[in-house]
Amino acid sequence: MSRTGNCFDNAVAESIEGNLKRERIHWRHYHTRHAAQQDVLQYISMLYNSHRLHSYLGYKSPNQYETETEILRKIA
Repeated sequence: MSRTGNCFDNAVAESIEGNLKRERIHWRHYHTRHAAQQDVLQYISMLYNSHRLHSYLGYKSPNQYETETEILRKIA
């Protein structure tokens, strides 16, 4: 962990948040908080975790990375 005020602690979370805002939230109007929550959950589970490639994970989706990691754990 870095010291207070250093942005490296939150870099991954801020990247996800930035993508979410840029690709989803800024382009939609929600009538209720529940509708917004459901849309964000759908974005994360259906698009972000299954299709979007992440350089941090070796250009794999989070779901693909977890599957491969689990297979390697079972082999070892």
